[in-house]
Amino acid sequence: MNHHSQLAHQVIEEVQKAMIGKQDCIEKVMMAILSSGHILLEDIPGVGKTTMALAFSKVLNLREKRLTFTPDVLPADLTGFTMYRKETNKFYYQPGAVMCNLFLGDEINRTSPKTQSALLEVMEEGQVSVDGTTHALPKPFIVIATQNPTGSAGTQLLPQSQLDRFAICLSLGYPDMEEEIAILKGRVARNPLETLQPILEASQLLLLQEECRHIFIHDRIYQYICNLVQATRIHPMVELGISPRGTLALARMAQAGAYLSGRNYVTPEDVQRIFQDVCLHRLCLNAKARISHVDSRCVLEEISKSTPIPSVRKHYKGDS
Repeated sequence: MNHHSQLAHQVIEEVQKAMIGKQDCIEKVMMAILSSGHILLEDIPGVGKTTMALAFSKVLNLREKRLTFTPDVLPADLTGFTMYRKETNKFYYQPGAVMCNLFLGDEINRTSPKTQSALLEVMEEGQVSVDGTTHALPKPFIVIATQNPTGSAGTQLLPQSQLDRFAICLSLGYPDMEEEIAILKGRVARNPLETLQPILEASQLLLLQEECRHIFIHDRIYQYICNLVQATRIHPMVELGISPRGTLALARMAQAGAYLSGRNYVTPEDVQRIFQDVCLHRLCLNAKARISHVDSRCVLEEISKSTPIPSVRKHYKGDS
């Protein structure tokens, strides 16, 4: 394990001080950040979605901005706007909330579709267009958004085009009894977020992301990833399978998983570990699935089990 991947592990260890018992979720959020992807945390209120987002913002030491999405939030609040300055007789750009390295969007599905769509260009292209002028966002740029389950009061579905721009969608779930007692003990006296120390800087994170992109993927792994994705598109219970953007997210997340494991090559296990997290929010089931009471997780589990796993270890001796 090199010095830089050790830094990534230090970030995970530091965030764990504020998020007891969520190691798998923390690691996957870190993997998404290393793969330059955006993260969607979906769960009921009060399980720690915002705490996790704030913990990462503090430990990564990035310039962050936070916006709680209410129905009255306007697109200009996100992207910024141009204003006329009388004394100079010129228009100038007033930056919006997304002009940062780490944008924390709380309850993203509580705002209007117009405001939701303002995030599309930002997340995909790392830029905003205001009054015909394009403004580049600083690098790195990562979105960590939270949403309450559809059906909660005041929520509306995110469009599929926007969901597809999140590399992963994670659900934190309830803590078990021991974890909840530990949370109580840690939080009664003080807020654990206040004790977190910054580990990385923006320039170091960019270096880690660059190293991740150079993790070797064997042709058989590429084939395996595409076999999994193709299976989602032809499954009889699926209306809309995984997009090519999802395929790319799967490959990049697998690279990040290998990087955290201290390897310079991707294994089938790296792909399997994040397959559901990358694909679950992208899959649209058809009426047949709803009638049969089949959910997306069941479909992905079935695809994962039925897709042949390649044997590639013997090839790495000369390739890695």
